[in-house]
Amino acid sequence: MLTTETPGALAHDLDEDFSSGPSPVATQAVSMAASASGETFLQPGSLTAAAAAAALLAACGGGSESDSGDTPNTVPQSAKPDTDEDAARFLGQAGFSASDADVSTLKSKGYSAWLDQQFSAARTTSHTDWLTTKGYGAESYKYSLSGMDATLWRKLISSPDQLRQRVVLALSEIFVVSMNGIPVAWPQFATAGYVDMLEAKCFGTFRDLLEGVTLSPAMGVYLAMRGNRKEDPKTGRQPDENYAREVMQLFTIGLNQLNADGTAKTSGGKTVDTYTMDQITALARVFTGWDFDTTNANGTDFSYMNRPMVHTASRFSTGAKQVLDVTIPESADGPTAMKTALDTLVAHPNVGPFIGRQLIQRLVASNPSPAYVQRVAAVFDNNGKGERGDMRAVIRAILLDNEARTVSTAPSGGKLREPVQRMIQWMRTVGFTSPGDLWAIGDCSNPSSRLGQSPLRSGSVFNFFRPGYVPPNSQLGTNNVTAPEFQLCNESTVAGYLNFMQSLVNGGIGDMKPDYTADLALAADAASLVQRQATLLGGVSEASLTTITTAVGTIAATNDAGKLNRVKAGWLLLLASPDYQIQK
Repeated sequence: MLTTETPGALAHDLDEDFSSGPSPVATQAVSMAASASGETFLQPGSLTAAAAAAALLAACGGGSESDSGDTPNTVPQSAKPDTDEDAARFLGQAGFSASDADVSTLKSKGYSAWLDQQFSAARTTSHTDWLTTKGYGAESYKYSLSGMDATLWRKLISSPDQLRQRVVLALSEIFVVSMNGIPVAWPQFATAGYVDMLEAKCFGTFRDLLEGVTLSPAMGVYLAMRGNRKEDPKTGRQPDENYAREVMQLFTIGLNQLNADGTAKTSGGKTVDTYTMDQITALARVFTGWDFDTTNANGTDFSYMNRPMVHTASRFSTGAKQVLDVTIPESADGPTAMKTALDTLVAHPNVGPFIGRQLIQRLVASNPSPAYVQRVAAVFDNNGKGERGDMRAVIRAILLDNEARTVSTAPSGGKLREPVQRMIQWMRTVGFTSPGDLWAIGDCSNPSSRLGQSPLRSGSVFNFFRPGYVPPNSQLGTNNVTAPEFQLCNESTVAGYLNFMQSLVNGGIGDMKPDYTADLALAADAASLVQRQATLLGGVSEASLTTITTAVGTIAATNDAGKLNRVKAGWLLLLASPDYQIQK
């Protein structure tokens, strides 16, 4: 049962609340969110964060265990979705949302052809160019982040190349830079340059992507490689080890040696370290001598933030160097040493399963089966043409794998949609635009009044959530199931998300308004209305669909105001439903 109130009582609350603004409807919607598991999801002050996570978990469907049996591991190249729900589900994994037109196009073209089209889609106005055009390059903005949130929302919500935007968001949560940690002149352009770089390289090779990350001015500031200098025996100064540590731990090979399927190798019952502290110290010497490509970082010309850092030989550590077990000769200059270091890291057998599993988590499932990880890692190792790290091939393998295209009933399946993903999906679905090109949504990090998450605003290099996070005191924890997004799920974020979404559903934000034209055409028929809304979000269970339809149907639709309230109620109740929040 989806709600502890009768549908009629709930409908009455919704009818009132959409007329008068934010109030108990969001709390009621939260209550609904766990009742599919037989629990009350949120009564103010009654649940711990872990209990809230466990309640939502209990309602989760889908599967991470391979259900393929003897069936092929990937769908045929000519495969097309059989239903609108299948199409919307794929579009929710490969992008953010599914409009009626998107569903029709995908059903006509098929999965592979749609991916080909998206891989070749032109990039829209860059973040750097948009900020410049809007005047954020004026000297008064030198130490400001103004405009950065707006341009991020602009692309995430409106850019037609939604596969690229989805992958860029995923990469920004793996190769983490936070605009909150760039205390230099022109931080907005540093952040913009970084995201523009991810856009440019996300469909190329992993090796080229890693070099772009390494030499990005934003990453140089964030992880202290910019200005990193050789050792000085007189003062005792040593090269900063921050980037050397994170490029191994977070960006390439991870802490533990892995099997091809992403499971940890063991020796004597213990995991095997991938590198040692001495190897971090040795690698740090490679990453010395790099700085901004400018002679005046505090001047009025911010264009260097959109260029790779450059090397100064006099600041580069002397002598032979080491990256893992590979020696870099003393004769190698800085760029050559860095090339050898990155080549060595990318060639490590851990990279395919380590990065592949995280990309699966960001796009498809929080707890993918080892077999799924191994298949994706194999494509990372060799795209069929002898090429390693082909990102297009890896993305295609993730999205067309049988485990991605099949809805399983295993309780560990799917993924909790992160708050940002939910909002973007709904905004795209209802056609949010900004007539004034303002995109004034702002920072959504506040957990009690917004989403508890905002793009490029992570609290640390470890992202909003860790890929190995297992929710404690829950069924997931008991079964050691990874569910990273639940690290953001607590009483505050659940209520904050629903209150914020109610305000957006009710009236939009700034000059951005939802377009309910297609919904209003169906509002007289509650079943047709809710069915359409649910389909575009990727579908919900029949039980949830029936309960929400019943609640919406009790709102009188005898005039335009009543029809509009039906539309709004349908969207909010679906957005609150665990069936929706868990991407199957």
